[in-house]
Amino acid sequence: MITNWLNTLFEQELDVKVTVIPSNRPDLCDFQIDEAFKLAKELHKSPFEIANEIVEKIKKIDSIDDLLTSIEVVNGFINIKISDSFINRVIKVMNNTPKYNIKEDNKKVIMDYGGPNVAKPLHVGHLRSAIIGESIKRILRYKGNEVIADVHLGDYGLQIGEVIYAIQHDGIKDEDITLDYLNEAYPRMSGICKENEDIKHECEEITKKMQEGDPEYNRLCDIICDISINDIKGIYKDLDVSFDIWESERSAYNYIKDVENIVTEKGLLYESQGAMVIDVAEESDTKEIPPMIFKKSNGAYLYGTTDMATIYDRENKYHPDNILYITDDRQSMHFTQVFRASLKSGITDAVLEHKGYGTVNGPDGKPFKTRAGNAPSLRDMLNETKEIFISKKEENKDMSEEDLNKIVNSIIKFADLQNNLVNDYIFDINKFSNTAGKTGPYMQYTVLRLKKILDQEGCPNDLSSNIYNEVDRNLRLKLLALPSAFDKAYESRMPSYIVDYIYDLANEANNFYQTNHIAGLEDEQKKNDWLYVLNLTVNVLTDMLKLIGIEIPSYM
Repeated sequence: MITNWLNTLFEQELDVKVTVIPSNRPDLCDFQIDEAFKLAKELHKSPFEIANEIVEKIKKIDSIDDLLTSIEVVNGFINIKISDSFINRVIKVMNNTPKYNIKEDNKKVIMDYGGPNVAKPLHVGHLRSAIIGESIKRILRYKGNEVIADVHLGDYGLQIGEVIYAIQHDGIKDEDITLDYLNEAYPRMSGICKENEDIKHECEEITKKMQEGDPEYNRLCDIICDISINDIKGIYKDLDVSFDIWESERSAYNYIKDVENIVTEKGLLYESQGAMVIDVAEESDTKEIPPMIFKKSNGAYLYGTTDMATIYDRENKYHPDNILYITDDRQSMHFTQVFRASLKSGITDAVLEHKGYGTVNGPDGKPFKTRAGNAPSLRDMLNETKEIFISKKEENKDMSEEDLNKIVNSIIKFADLQNNLVNDYIFDINKFSNTAGKTGPYMQYTVLRLKKILDQEGCPNDLSSNIYNEVDRNLRLKLLALPSAFDKAYESRMPSYIVDYIYDLANEANNFYQTNHIAGLEDEQKKNDWLYVLNLTVNVLTDMLKLIGIEIPSYM
């Protein structure tokens, strides 16, 4: 917020554009300007000379002495230290303005995340889409956007054909189709299809006939979907992940013919080796972008086709500004093809975004796969994390189920979201359950510790212009960094910026707690000021933790 304030002021008063950024040497200054190096070549002057000219102009701005305590040139950099009164002025603006004066946006965004395939158990590999997508959804909404979240289930692919084949050949009655049976049948059939091309071909034919409307196959598909979706909803509820609509590949089949007519009329569809494809390569491409397969040689449609049909449906129903997909980064080529085909055909004018993330890997460093049977189920992971947390301390056994669930969620989500989402990481249940250091429980404990002080001492509604020591000042400066951290997370669609900010703020708050003792403090002004700052800290931590899906338990 301070940087925005100063940047706006300097933009109005200076004849060159400069950008104030947080200092990388906070022991020397609060903020700095390094534009002198960028302007040197353009203005044919040395960086030192340009920096001095900028400083002299800044010093002549009216009331600048009320904002800055020092501004000086050091090796061509402009170092800035802001005044205590300025810090407190902005602290009060944050405290008294909805959402801490974070500027709002106003877009309509369709988000597509989650995306599990029915008939397959949710496993650790499904964790990232749900957690990352939910956090990005909350960040977008906090910024003021209208966001419609779609789980978009995979319910019409080959895995359904494989499970239907198993049901029929195992002689399973409708009432005996259970979740346990589905969880066993899919990996078994996947393995068989790898070894037996004839059975794989039969499963493909079942899938094709189901997609064409075969009543018996669709009846079995309904049973499979009902059982699987009920389980999926239960797990998402435990993870505090929610969706506004539960559309699927199956839903998209209603619009495939409309899209096919459009791409045919535009002359985009042509035959290649028996399949119908759309060229999506562009002259600027630095690597080969193959055509998108719209229809296979056997007449079956693929994911690209259903994704185009879904975009067509979303455009007609919602007229979104953006459609944002959160999936494994290995699908980046798929979305490049789908987006280009969709824009080329004119079925939407929305901004199409794909945010890819790295995989959750097993101990061997390879991604978990359901069909290999080596992926821990999400249900088992949640239960095991809870058991490990309970075993840490005897008193944890007495915690309510609601508080335990909040802590388990914090362990899992903070462990995942603190990573740069494009990076792969190895799933380690013991690491996830660690409550020390950069973990969710550390954040929760910090909030509870500060709330206890506020419950005992009360919360004042005003703040003086004083700052009492360096630790106090550091906490206030970290509070002022919130809008910048939030906007980075918003623009990049990367919750890790908020996670890093929360962790840094919690560290500053704990340093403050250890250094500045409020209980029994006789200086009423100092006590009130510190309580005011701690109350804002608690509110910021609580709200930002909610954005990454973490709630505060009643005690720890």
